[in-house]
Amino acid sequence: MEPLTERSARVVAARKLTRRAGRDAAGLFLAEGRQAVAEALADPAGVREVLATEAAAAAHRDLLAAAPVPVRLVTDKAAAALSETVTPQGLVAVCALRDVPTDVLVDAPPSLTVALAELADPGNAGTVLRTADACGAGAVVFGAGSADPYGGKAVRSSAGSLFHVDVVRGAPLPELLPRLRAAGVTVLAADGGGEAALDELGPELAGPVLWLFGNEARGVPAALAALADARVRIPMRGRAESLNLAAAAAICLYTTQLAQR
Repeated sequence: MEPLTERSARVVAARKLTRRAGRDAAGLFLAEGRQAVAEALADPAGVREVLATEAAAAAHRDLLAAAPVPVRLVTDKAAAALSETVTPQGLVAVCALRDVPTDVLVDAPPSLTVALAELADPGNAGTVLRTADACGAGAVVFGAGSADPYGGKAVRSSAGSLFHVDVVRGAPLPELLPRLRAAGVTVLAADGGGEAALDELGPELAGPVLWLFGNEARGVPAALAALADARVRIPMRGRAESLNLAAAAAICLYTTQLAQR
């Protein structure tokens, strides 16, 4: 079979998925590289096809031989058109968006949930997904105006964790947070100036808990922080002015999973 070129209809359609508008319109996204493709294929119902260069197909023959979805060869130029990296890996899965509705969280709240308010950087989006997965979170909620977790950089940064947790996108947090509190969820807003110290929390972390993190520069909007049960700061013993969002999320989520364990 001749490899598909960058002009073929399948590649042209897949290339549209490198833009958010294209992803939303098609209900699909791209997962590039062996780790992401392997995690996607662990639940093949959500995978439409895999596109691979001849070199990538040979290098990952063990993975692709067992793939229960079509595997199509593409040229190097076509693979480059589908990649958002300087060095394309030549292996891409076309996957269905994994969004779940907010009602799922309200009806059966996970013991640990993460919500992101106006998060801007897609790399941070993927890193928080990976951290949430590592700490046993059941869902990550991307509030309206946050980065798209299905963009190439976010998918790569999640290192496969995108396929392990429920994802809620475009959530109206001002309406969702009160509903979750009414359902018995403790909502904690990460805030460097918070009145509560993380290392002094006890029953508050028992669960179910939702951690709310804000924009990298501005933090959690004041109106959303006011909806939380508490604004929580991470005590710092050194001279650092602050922690970046990904580091703060890791500390808060790890502390919570220890308390819940």
